[in-house]
Amino acid sequence: MILSQTVLVLLGMLLAAWTLAAGWAIVMARVRQQRAEAGQRSMRRLARMIDESPALPLLVRADGRIEAPQRLANWLGLETVPQFLTELDTGDKGLTAEQLAELTTEVRRTQKTAAPFRMVATPRGSRRSLALRGHLADPHVSPGGAALVWVFDFSDSESELVKLRAEAARARGDFSALVSLIEAAPMPMWFRGHDGRLRLVNSAYVAAVAGKNAESVVEKGTELVEAVDGLTAAQVALQAAQQKLPIERMVHATIDGARRALRVSDLPLIDDGIAGYAIDVEDLEELGREFKAFRDAQRSMLDQLSAGVAQFDHKRQLTFANQPFQRLFALTPAHVLNPPPFERLLDIARDAGRVPEARDYQAWRREKADWFAASEAQEEAWPLGDGTHVRIVAQPMPDGGLVLVAEDRTEQLRLSAVRDTLLRTRTATFDSLFESIAVFAPDGRMQLWNRRFAADWGLDSDFLDTHPHIEDLLKRIAARLMRPPQAKGVGNVVRAATLDRKQTGGRVHLADGRTLEFAGVPLPDGNGLLTVLDITDSQKAEEALRERNAALVEADAVKTRFLANMSYEFRTPLTSIGGFAELLQAGLGGGLSDTGQEYVTAILASVERLGEQIESVLDLSQSEAGILPLAREEIDLMPFVTRLVEEREPRIRRAELALDLRGNKATAGRISGDPRRLGRALGHLLDNAIQATPGGGRILVELSRHKVKGQDWARVVISDNGPGMDAAMLARALGGLKVSADGKAVERRQGLGLPLARQLVEAHGGTLELLSEPGQGTAAIVELP
Repeated sequence: MILSQTVLVLLGMLLAAWTLAAGWAIVMARVRQQRAEAGQRSMRRLARMIDESPALPLLVRADGRIEAPQRLANWLGLETVPQFLTELDTGDKGLTAEQLAELTTEVRRTQKTAAPFRMVATPRGSRRSLALRGHLADPHVSPGGAALVWVFDFSDSESELVKLRAEAARARGDFSALVSLIEAAPMPMWFRGHDGRLRLVNSAYVAAVAGKNAESVVEKGTELVEAVDGLTAAQVALQAAQQKLPIERMVHATIDGARRALRVSDLPLIDDGIAGYAIDVEDLEELGREFKAFRDAQRSMLDQLSAGVAQFDHKRQLTFANQPFQRLFALTPAHVLNPPPFERLLDIARDAGRVPEARDYQAWRREKADWFAASEAQEEAWPLGDGTHVRIVAQPMPDGGLVLVAEDRTEQLRLSAVRDTLLRTRTATFDSLFESIAVFAPDGRMQLWNRRFAADWGLDSDFLDTHPHIEDLLKRIAARLMRPPQAKGVGNVVRAATLDRKQTGGRVHLADGRTLEFAGVPLPDGNGLLTVLDITDSQKAEEALRERNAALVEADAVKTRFLANMSYEFRTPLTSIGGFAELLQAGLGGGLSDTGQEYVTAILASVERLGEQIESVLDLSQSEAGILPLAREEIDLMPFVTRLVEEREPRIRRAELALDLRGNKATAGRISGDPRRLGRALGHLLDNAIQATPGGGRILVELSRHKVKGQDWARVVISDNGPGMDAAMLARALGGLKVSADGKAVERRQGLGLPLARQLVEAHGGTLELLSEPGQGTAAIVELP
């Protein structure tokens, strides 16, 4: 029982172990199965991946056998994968003989030396490009020194590579051309890095900064442009890079020792850096300054014109209007500051009444706007409502603009009308003259004449209407002259006036007894004027006047001899009478009674008085005859007048008058004159004042000086407070002795004192003025230079 139990236990344990072993075996088999299935799946996946991969393996064994997937045969254009490497060339498909030979050589070298290789092959009849990369196969893959060649289909990549190579070649060519272009560019060009430092400059840049070469300029960082407003050229370039916008500015730089204006541009090149270039615009700036100066000068000149000028640009906008145009079209300063377009300008002028009235204004305005497209200048006359006549000239410009010229011709039309009137007036005036006239052109043809000309020369109007030549005219004139050859003198006068521009004259006698005097006068227009005057009557009157003049000359000689004889004949008896009276008074003829003495004294007083009258008559006669002699010398006026007053002091006292002498030597000054005759003139004025002033009256004598037209004159005023005179009495007092109207007798006036005083003062170059009113007295004002 015990054994049986042991056996049973053993059997159970054996069965349990067997069961465990069977379960273990089943589990392990299951695991191996799963591993096998996973391996198969992995193999299938790897095979599929190899089939789908862009690279296919080609295993070349040492004996020349090959293993490869079917896809490689398809790439090579073969139906199946051959067994040996040499079968890859079938003659019409597969690799070419050269490619196969190269592949075979490379494979054998790799099998022997384990050196990898690369090559490119293109199967026959295919555009497929295959890249072969070979190396020694791993012993686990194929023992015995097989070569594993990976085949890549890079047809697309090859196209891209070809394209890229072509583009790269083109880019290299373009870059080389661009570099050459930049290097040959006449303007400075440069390239900066992201830090703003120069990395590339062209030869123009090097020449502009006077550098040695581009490398030294880049190394030194020599800048072409100076700092402006504290910003260097590198800082401005960095600003352009930060803003990712190009910056263009106008700066000045010194190039070849001269300041030049440059337009500098900095262009950010995204991530590559900043490019820059500088264009020399100094010539443009100078041209702009010259153009601005020319435009300003032109506009200043246009402002001085009398005609209005306005300029419009291609947009029909007013760009300039001179002052006459502004006045003519009533433009305000606001219109000048904000220039209107052409159509708006017409509207403004229409509102101001400065355009002509039009039935359809809109159509009229459109018609004027077509001036901009016209091929030639347009000219119109605009009559305005206020009577103004304006001439308009519209000149289209090549740039599409327009120049409008407006000329106010109102005055010209008025002058034209006045000219027509003057021409008609001249014709009527010529025909009304007593003097005959004719106008000849430089070619000798008659242009104008009056009716008197035809009458004086006895010419037919029909002949003159043909405007005859001077030669034809002379033939007609010669037939009417007393001496026909004298007609040539008329032609010479006309020729001198028209061609020589000289004024000459002459005189001819007609066969009918008349005498004509003619003269040629050059006219400003180049013509010559021939004036003819009938002097027959004047010749007769001249002869009569010549005879009468001879008689007058003889009478003047008689008068001169009479004055000389009268001076002798009057003074000699008077001197004898005075001498005998003085002898009687001295007692040489015996003693005289008291009555006799009174008679002698009266005779002497009368002799003295008569002597003065004779002197006055002689001086007055000589003065009126113009032969009064003057002995001029310098006279101190104040002592001179004082002496005259002192000589009349007894008479003043007897008349119980008061005389006031005002002035001094400094204020009276000196004059140039004849003391004797000037003393007689002032003495007569004093005597008249003494005689005209009643007892107890007052006489004022005042000496002074004053300016007359810048010249220093002396003034002597002698006034009294006597009864005065009215205008008639004053005229008679100044008259004195005068020759009668028939020249044969002498009229006596109111004494000789005042007339003689006036004659003597005027003989000294001075003036005498008498002022008098009844009851107010009389004042005599003498002014002497």
